[in-house]
Parts: sequence; structure tokens; C-alpha cells
Amino acid sequence: MPAYNEGEVIAEVVEKWTALLKKGFKDEDNARLIVVNDGSKDNTGEILTELAKTNSNLIAINQPNAGHGNAVVNAYKKAIELNAEYVFQTDSDDQFETEDFFKLWAKREESDFILGYRKQRFDAPIRLIITRILKVSLFLFLGAPIEDSNIPFRLIKGDFLKKLIEQLPKPTPFAPNIFIAVMAKRAGYKLFSIPITHKDRHTGEVSIKKMKLLNVCWQSFKELMAFRKALPGIVRTLN
Repeated sequence: MPAYNEGEVIAEVVEKWTALLKKGFKDEDNARLIVVNDGSKDNTGEILTELAKTNSNLIAINQPNAGHGNAVVNAYKKAIELNAEYVFQTDSDDQFETEDFFKLWAKREESDFILGYRKQRFDAPIRLIITRILKVSLFLFLGAPIEDSNIPFRLIKGDFLKKLIEQLPKPTPFAPNIFIAVMAKRAGYKLFSIPITHKDRHTGEVSIKKMKLLNVCWQSFKELMAFRKALPGIVRTLN
């Protein structure tokens, strides 16, 4: 879970997700919530540090601001370092229902890579338009039709995630979750795209807005086009 300027809600989010760990897993001591604070300008980092002192299920990591994608990858790497059997990734903005996790968990024996899908999405219109363009682009240019390729609600087998992270382009792309979803799809894994609940954001701060959003989308498109050349070889490595 990456976090940026979520001081208003981060304590509540941590409580919800660690409660799920305690409810859903008999051996709760082996279940961890990893939160990477990406150089927040508010008190997100301080709150996480204090929570980690009393919440044994929480691992709080504070890093200089390097972007959402970098924070996601560093959280993945920490999970791999801990030899996680399964890794679930979500965001810290309280836009998802924790109970929907079990919809993905129920399918874990059927695929090493499982995605949720925001059938009804509560985001700004420009983000919805970009998501549609991305879906078409992935199909046309990378041969990877995926309903919601960048969704922060995904369950991945730990050893498969390690292979995916090893194949990510360097430096870390702006939107690494898109890249790993494309790799999994092209490698033949059934992603499922399970419908989940998406809620409106009431607190926190959207880190990418207006023209900056269009700029980073163009950057991501160029990264994906460069990645297309390497994709066939990567797929052979994953199979």
C-alpha cells in the first residue's frame, strides 16, 4: 500500500486492513500490511510510525518522494524480501471495500495473478477517459486486452511477483502496475477482472492533476511502446 498525504484517513485505513488480516487468517502473525509513505508533506509518515509501534501487523516504510509507482514497487520488494506466499496490493485512499479482498482470495488456486475491476468508478472524468484510451491501446499495441490494468486491487502469488518485478524496465516506469498486468496477460495467466466496489474519495489528495496527468500519461504511453519490443522475450522468461 503506497501512501501520499493521507493523514486524514491513513489511521482508519490501516485499522480496516489489519482487522481484515486478523479476521481472515488463522495465523495472523504471518500476515502483514506494508505501507510505504512516499514523502508525504502532511503527517502521514508520523502517524504510520506511531501506529507501527503498537500494531504488530503493520510495517511502515518512510521514503523520500519518488512517485506512486516507485512506492508500489518498493512495497512489492519488501513483500518479496519477507518471502510472502501471496501479495495483495491496494491504495491508501479508502476508495475500496476490504471485504472485496475475499472475492480475489477465493480464486487464488486458479491463477497466480488476479485483478479486481472497477465497473462503476468514482474518479474525475479525465481519468475515466484516459482509462478507456489505455484499455484500447493495450489491446491494439501490446495484444493485452485488460479491463482495468492499473487497478490498485490485485492478488499475486509471491514467487510469480518476484519474476515480474525482475522483468520491469529500469528505471521504474511511472505506472508499473500496468506493465506487470500486461506481462501476466501475455504470459497466458487468467486475470479474472473481478467486479469490486469503488467509492468516491472524501479525504486526502490526488497526487496527479490536470495537465500533469496528461503529461504523465504520454510518458507512460512512450514507456509502454518501448517495452513492447522486449515483451516477447519477457513472456518466454515467465513461462
